[in-house]
Amino acid sequence: MERTSNYLKFIDEALELAKAIPKYFSKFSNKIYYNHQKIALLVLRQKLKLTYRGLIEWFEVTEEVCLLLGLTKLPDHSTLVKFDKRVSASLLNGLINMKEAKIIALDSSGFETETKSYYYRTVYNMNQKQKSRRYLKVSLAVDTDKQFVLSNRIRLGLRNDNIDFKSLLKNLSAEFVVADKGYDSKENRYFVLRMLKAYPHIPYRKFSGVIYEKAGVKLKFDERIYHQRSKAETVFSVIKRKYGSIVRAKRFESQRKEIIYRLVAYNLDRKIILSLLIRGFQQNSMMPVSLMDKKKK
Repeated sequence: MERTSNYLKFIDEALELAKAIPKYFSKFSNKIYYNHQKIALLVLRQKLKLTYRGLIEWFEVTEEVCLLLGLTKLPDHSTLVKFDKRVSASLLNGLINMKEAKIIALDSSGFETETKSYYYRTVYNMNQKQKSRRYLKVSLAVDTDKQFVLSNRIRLGLRNDNIDFKSLLKNLSAEFVVADKGYDSKENRYFVLRMLKAYPHIPYRKFSGVIYEKAGVKLKFDERIYHQRSKAETVFSVIKRKYGSIVRAKRFESQRKEIIYRLVAYNLDRKIILSLLIRGFQQNSMMPVSLMDKKKK
């Protein structure tokens, strides 16, 4: 059955993706709600920017969504809270399951961990001790063609970008890897060349000198390929605008999971958008030439 609403398509995709994890964690589970439903609800919560209670209230007026999820009655918000504490971040990372791209771009950005504005904490309260900006450092590997998130690493506070370079690219496949000067190092370039069998496009910093391979050939640098790196910045911008740049959770592990839910929600939204674009292109290509001319007029 084809879904007409983007929300229904989103839930459909979320349920299908959640099948990567067990339906129940224990054979002694009460089996009122299964894990796939709970994952879909928690990912949808990030898309809607709602609290746990707000999500349940939203479902009270959305009968069709309940039918799609197979919910005979609405769970209490505490059911989702307990499940969120039980599920691990590594298990959720398995839902980000795309591993191949022609060009992979690496970048990082910060997500604030406090709801109070930075202005309020620094300028308005000048006599207070709290002057530093607290945030999560999120690093992503992005497919520049389809703009999907391929992998992520999340750390608390200030960290050097270089730390996560290899772990972001682990188990990924690409022809080119692009990143800014923050990832400039001989070790990183050799990792891309030898382990990924790909070609690195990372600009040199002024003090790093010129690096040559053993054959004595200077690494080529294509500006057109390198500027695909801006797609990673676009992905961060979309995630922050659609799902928020502030993390509500207080504990670091919960904060990690909240970010991963947003990444999964972003990938699902992106998949739906691409499918709609492809369908529109196919319909236009099948349209008779006379009708296309009238449409243009």
